[in-house]
Amino acid sequence: RVLVFAKGEQADVARQAGADFVGSDDLVQQIQGGWTGFDVAIATPDMMRDIGRLGKVLGPRGLMPSPKAGTVTTDVEDAVKGFKAGRIEVKNDKTGNLHLPVGKKSFESDKLRENFVSALNQITRMKPSGSKGRFVQRVFLTTTMGAGIKVDFVKETEK
Repeated sequence: RVLVFAKGEQADVARQAGADFVGSDDLVQQIQGGWTGFDVAIATPDMMRDIGRLGKVLGPRGLMPSPKAGTVTTDVEDAVKGFKAGRIEVKNDKTGNLHLPVGKKSFESDKLRENFVSALNQITRMKPSGSKGRFVQRVFLTTTMGAGIKVDFVKETEK
């Protein structure tokens, strides 16, 4: 579910692109009241002043729009279509670990496995040509706050 903070013409473009929720001050009020019924929040740069006060609510949930993640943009149509098509945000830390979601608790086990294998295959295809040796060293699967389970990466991608 994609939420877009926009006004005027940009709001109309977001609706036409397929955004589930579009608004400005009304959405800010709803979110301040505790509502977070969306998966991605996209914003136009002019709305960031109003959205800034939502940082304490959206930040810990990873929903705060940011230019780095591509969720603060003037090209709302492409952003909405991208996230509706399944684009996800991949994060990495200073030790070279990649963090990416492959599903939700409500997903069927077959769908989770399909997403997981697809993500591994995509990461493998992104190997730079100058990189030598094994590109992916180890793979762990975990819930948001759970313990990690080591996955035999070679066997998973061959299935």
